[in-house]
Amino acid sequence: MISVLIADDHAVVRQGLRTFLELQEDIDVVGEAADGEQAVAAAAALQPDVVLMDLVMPRLPGVDAIERLCASGSTARVIVLTSFLDEDKLLPAVRAGAAGYLLKDVEPAQLASAIRIVDRGEALLHPAVAARVLQELVSPHAAPARAERHESLTAREREVLALVARGSANKAIAVELGVAEKTVKTHVGNILAKLGLSDRTQAALYALREGLTDP
Repeated sequence: MISVLIADDHAVVRQGLRTFLELQEDIDVVGEAADGEQAVAAAAALQPDVVLMDLVMPRLPGVDAIERLCASGSTARVIVLTSFLDEDKLLPAVRAGAAGYLLKDVEPAQLASAIRIVDRGEALLHPAVAARVLQELVSPHAAPARAERHESLTAREREVLALVARGSANKAIAVELGVAEKTVKTHVGNILAKLGLSDRTQAALYALREGLTDP
């Protein structure tokens, strides 16, 4: 079972999400939070696998809540579920460590699928969100990444990074490279450590920005 915590300041939204998700055989809604402070506290107490996080909430905004979760060492994977596509909310959420970013117009079945995807350790961005992020990365105002950060990667790690940037899951990467899935997980961990990144989303964006998408 995938345990899920719902964080949204609107009770009707929380109830709607709970009602739908509890129909899924492999998803268990373990708690709800009405603001960012409650979300951080509930995540610490309940240890959910996935947190559905609204961005605009009282007491503590969603981005700050994500940062606190990451700083606390929480293993919960956060999916931002919001109505906003503004750069001042989108980019900070991705940088803070969100594993997924979806708009509230997402189809229910797509939301359930997204929960399963991020629980597997993968990343997922709404197509419109991905377009905004890529636009920011290729704009002349985007801050250049330090080249020496990826010079420490081995040839195999560069191959894995390129496939991560293409959206391949660990299992697919293992098949393509002819190695065990556990080996791929180890490579991904090493890549994140060497690049100073927190998750696959940031690794993929880094690879796109640096032109490291060709194995």
